[in-house]
Amino acid sequence: MANALTKFQLFRRKRSFCFILPFLAFTQEHFVGDSQDLRHASKFSSSNCQRFKMEGIVVRRVIPSDNSCLFNAVGYVMDHDRNKASELRQVIAATVASDPEKYCEAFLGLTNDEYCAWILNPDKWGGAIELAILSEYYGREIAAYDIQTTRCVLYGQGNNFEERVMLIYDGIHYDALAMSPFEGAPEEFDQTVFAVRTVGPVEDLALHLVKDQHRKRSFTDTANFTLRCAVCQIGVVGQKEAVEHAQATGHANFQEFR
Repeated sequence: MANALTKFQLFRRKRSFCFILPFLAFTQEHFVGDSQDLRHASKFSSSNCQRFKMEGIVVRRVIPSDNSCLFNAVGYVMDHDRNKASELRQVIAATVASDPEKYCEAFLGLTNDEYCAWILNPDKWGGAIELAILSEYYGREIAAYDIQTTRCVLYGQGNNFEERVMLIYDGIHYDALAMSPFEGAPEEFDQTVFAVRTVGPVEDLALHLVKDQHRKRSFTDTANFTLRCAVCQIGVVGQKEAVEHAQATGHANFQEFR
């Protein structure tokens, strides 16, 4: 279920992991140039980029791993701004507080008031609920591509939104996807908002990029990765065992090992 929440949060700092109680919610830019620019762009390629005819390539724009990657990734694709987390957390809290019937404890996993306080904490992650709210707030679809499964979850589908933005998710982190005129082009030339009616070719390129990242195993398998408790050094496999260990011992710091 897309909006289901577990009772723990996993976050990453330099490949270290921590389970935080109480829970985890699992201006359009255009490139303008002449035909010579486009011919030049068509000569570039990269394992991390996919060519889009002569109009550009889909690239992954890295967002800092600071527990607010989802919000700042959305800020980048919507507003070309990597520092929107605080503002967007406020938007989400206000939206949830305004409709306690919809955003009830059964839906959120916390009471309405508890959730609003939780989401305003900069150490807490966002997930499906937050992406759905932000899609409504901006009036645009948000396509979130999962590297591990190579699937795309489309938030805002069915709302007749005319535009779409794209994110990429590696299991514990969100980055932004953009169309760039060529590899290495300044970010100011990124196009991050696309018309839904003509998004097909860009969508195909995004999926190619995601599959390429999947082949390189550029994702964290939270069901099967191996962790070691930094407190007692006991090894566990997957998020489920780590959560159980945290519940039983109160130990909340884990490090990944291979």
